[in-house]
Amino acid sequence: MIHLRSLQVKNLDNSPKSYPFNLPLIQELPGITFTAPVTFFVGENGSGKSTLIETIAAAVGSIVVGSENIQQDITMKPAKHLANYLQLVWNKRTHKGFFLRAEDFFGYAKKMGQIRAEMQTDLEEVQNQTRNRSLLAQNLAKTPFQRELNEMKQGKTDSLDHISHGESFLHLFQTRFVPDGLYLLDEPEAPLSPLRQLTLLTLIKQMVAENAQFIIATHSPILMAFPEAEILNFDEIPIRSIAFDDLQHVEIMRGFLNNPKAYLNHL
Repeated sequence: MIHLRSLQVKNLDNSPKSYPFNLPLIQELPGITFTAPVTFFVGENGSGKSTLIETIAAAVGSIVVGSENIQQDITMKPAKHLANYLQLVWNKRTHKGFFLRAEDFFGYAKKMGQIRAEMQTDLEEVQNQTRNRSLLAQNLAKTPFQRELNEMKQGKTDSLDHISHGESFLHLFQTRFVPDGLYLLDEPEAPLSPLRQLTLLTLIKQMVAENAQFIIATHSPILMAFPEAEILNFDEIPIRSIAFDDLQHVEIMRGFLNNPKAYLNHL
């Protein structure tokens, strides 16, 4: 399902000359028409792909997973300003879905680990303070902490600070998914091994079957290989659609894997 049909930047003649309005991408953006349920923004660092996906999230009013809401997140201030100049056209307006940046997930995982540790410390203090009271009093004092810790454990948020295998990222992704949503992801491959990236592709395919739309900024050739996805190349201004095999990311990765010595000899 393609919920968001197109976007266009309007009235730039009256816009500020500072970031992000001075980005070549924004100055030369002809508009984007989304032709597939999965669209990838691809380009080097600084090409503007993350800025644009943040701006879409601000214009949509998307939920920011693992962070403050968009209105309170000061890192989103430039994107919120630019969003005022962004015109969105919908096939079917949806308020479902979320916006997820890799750095937000890392912060969220760390925060959950800290909350779990603090709650465990509080539980131990309560146990020490009530050790000479009746069993009923001890249980009443411990119950709120035990309930919260148990809920974190059942939801696996108690282990979100251990993300070496990407399991917590994928779990967070799964538990926040609902059908018919628009999902905006900025470099979701960051916490994921190649195997976990393949798992993410499987999840995306399942979600597309339930009428989800994805717009993803990425450096990962594995993710870019999603069947029938549209790939937009941000390394050329104005941006244009590009085939998977023509991507510089793919060319470099393929060449390196086929002959790493040819690249390493230049170090």
